[in-house]
Formats: sequence, C-alpha cells, structure tokens
Amino acid sequence: MPLRFSAMLGLVCLLTPVARCADVAEAIPIELDAGPRDRHAIPVFFDLPESLQSRAALRLVRGDTGRPVAVQVDPGSPPRAVWMLDEPLPAGQTRRYRLAPGAAAKEPQPSVAIKDDGQRLVVRIGGRPVLAYNHAVVPCPDRQQPWFDRSGFIHPVFSPAGQVLTDAMPPDHYHQHGLMFAWVNSTFEGRPVDFWNSKVQQGRIEHVKLVEVCEGDVFAGFTVELAHVDLTAPGGPKKALAETWQVRVYHRTDGFLFDLCSTQRCASKSPLVVNEYHYGGMAFRGAREWFDARSGDFLTSEGKTRADGNHTRPGWVDAHGVIGGRTAGLTVFSFPDNFRSPQPVRLHPEKPYFCWAAMVPGSFTIEPAAVYVSKYRYYAHDNPLDVREAETIWHALAEPLIARIGKP
Repeated sequence: MPLRFSAMLGLVCLLTPVARCADVAEAIPIELDAGPRDRHAIPVFFDLPESLQSRAALRLVRGDTGRPVAVQVDPGSPPRAVWMLDEPLPAGQTRRYRLAPGAAAKEPQPSVAIKDDGQRLVVRIGGRPVLAYNHAVVPCPDRQQPWFDRSGFIHPVFSPAGQVLTDAMPPDHYHQHGLMFAWVNSTFEGRPVDFWNSKVQQGRIEHVKLVEVCEGDVFAGFTVELAHVDLTAPGGPKKALAETWQVRVYHRTDGFLFDLCSTQRCASKSPLVVNEYHYGGMAFRGAREWFDARSGDFLTSEGKTRADGNHTRPGWVDAHGVIGGRTAGLTVFSFPDNFRSPQPVRLHPEKPYFCWAAMVPGSFTIEPAAVYVSKYRYYAHDNPLDVREAETIWHALAEPLIARIGKP
C-alpha cells in the first residue's frame, strides 16, 4: 500500500522547534537552555509574542554582560527572532537575554548579503561567496542536447576558503546540478514521469518566480517557486508539482551554515505517486575534482563510506575530497522530522554524488491539498571534517535549544 500524505504533514517549513511565549509588554526576558548538549555557533529561534510582532526592528542584549547581540526577524506565522549563539553554551547551562523594540547599531552593509546579477542570486558573508541560486536557464555545454538546459538549482557552493564544492552539468551526467531535488520513478495521471534524467524528456524542473529576498547581520536568504512539469501529457506540458524553496544562510565564517526547506504541493487535482526506487530526491553533485573515486569519498554519521554506506539511514553525510591541493567538503544533515527519517541515502559507488532517497523503503503518494516538506542543513568546511563539529550541528536539530520567556 502506498503511503498517502495528509494535509497536516508539515505545514511549517522552518526550522528548529522553539517554545511559544505569551503576550507581554515591551522588553521580553529570554532564557536559553542548552539541555543535555554543548552548544555553539548555531542559529537560535524565538517565536515573537504579539507585542513585538509588528515591530520592524528589535534589539537583543546579553543579560549577564549587557552586550548587544545581532538579531533579525524572520517573518512567518508567528514571526521569529533569530540570532547566532556567538559564545559556547555548555550542557546543562542557561543564558539570559532581553529582547526589546528598537534597532541596534547597524553596519553600513549587512554582514550577510544577497545580490541578483540577472542570472543568479549570490549570497555572500563579509564579501566571501557562499552559494548561488540559478533562476535563469543555464544552457547545456553540448548544444546538440538542449533537453539538459536547466534552471532552479544551487551552484556553486563554496567552502570558506573559496573552494567550489559542487558541480553542474558534468560531462558524465549533464542532468546533475549542484543542489537539486528531483523524483526519478514517478507516476502522474497513469503516465511514468522521470524528472531526474532529462534525456528521456518525460519531465522537467524549472524556476517559476522569486518570492522573497532578505539580508541582514544574522542571515540572508530567499524564497523561490519551482515547477515539476510532465512533458508527456496529451494536451502538452502539464505542471505536476509546485515547489517552494526557502533558503537561509547564517552568519558563520569558520564554516558556512545554511538551511534549505522544500515544500512540494500538487499543482492540480491529480496526485503524484513516487514509486519505490533506488535513488531520487534531494541531491548533491560534488566537485569535478572528485570524479576519480580515489580523490573524494563520503562519510556518514554512522562511520560508513561509499564502500558500505549505500541505502543506510544516517543523520548526516559528508562529501569531501581534494580541490587545488587541499581538502574541503560539504556535510548535509536531514532534519529528524523529515518523512521516513532517518531517510535512506544513495551513495554512488564511484561518482561524487548522493541523494536522500525516501522512496527506497517503498512508494508513497503526494495527494492534492497536502504538502511534502523536506528540510536539510548544510555545513561547508575547509580541511577534513571535524566529526565533533558535525555532531554538534546534528544535535542542534535532533535535540534543539529551548528558548523561552525567563524571569524578569
């Protein structure tokens, strides 16, 4: 029996669960509880009470030192205050803040900025590029194969030292593009549709529109809409899925940290069946220098590599290798509340790509009026991965910080 999604499967995209707070007047005392884990260099989220929801700017200060902390409002339902945990918070300890209306001193330029160059949205931290989202159609290098032309994907992704960690349209697989989301073996209105392998010309994924762009001293990001189009429909191309990506890049420089939340909805009254298969879903294509299996590999949270990690169900996967004589990598974390979490992964035995493949255990159906929500956190790093750092990031998702109203 295929699993069918209810309309309640993930109505909210972002990010870490937080405690709600009652309506209080003006300044809000906040207590941050580390819980059972050491915490550092991760984003903190606090749902705003009604008294602060209409405020265009907020000011956050540390309760113990009185030092201002950069804070930014992320709109939503309800909107949330977001800041970075700038100093370690050991397990079992708490930290106090005060959140009030009013803007703190601002730099002339936001710390995390985003620019549209007409082809891509490029996010930078302090001038250093982090990633680019391609909203314009990128042509295939082989103009005899225009079916590989593609928009609606992230590439390049950079390490802090400027190494390019992704590839797009590599000669061996023109249909692979940096960070991309595509189903391979699906059925729409009784027709087989492959949105991944562009050469079969059954399905296409394309950018539709830019919804929102934001930047600031805590994060920059964007929201975009994409379409998964069935090219085999008898009346001509028909949209099967409407997809929204919400991306947030946080102000962290020792390793770049960003979140991607995908929300897929049926574009008509027809469901989409994702059939059992060995790959498909949210994918990563690694640097071209890693094409040789000897120059790049994977490491999972369970200590497995491409040799023994295929179709296992880890919390995170690190893709890494040598670029320009030095090692760098990208660690991808699947949120614990994703469908069928921990999701199986497809680790290619030779090539530098992998994907989170929720259809490996069996088929499922995305129903009209339902949503299919997938959330992933990315950590771009120089040098070999520090597994302790990866575990700290993972536990921030699996055992989130608790931000609550504290004592006055």
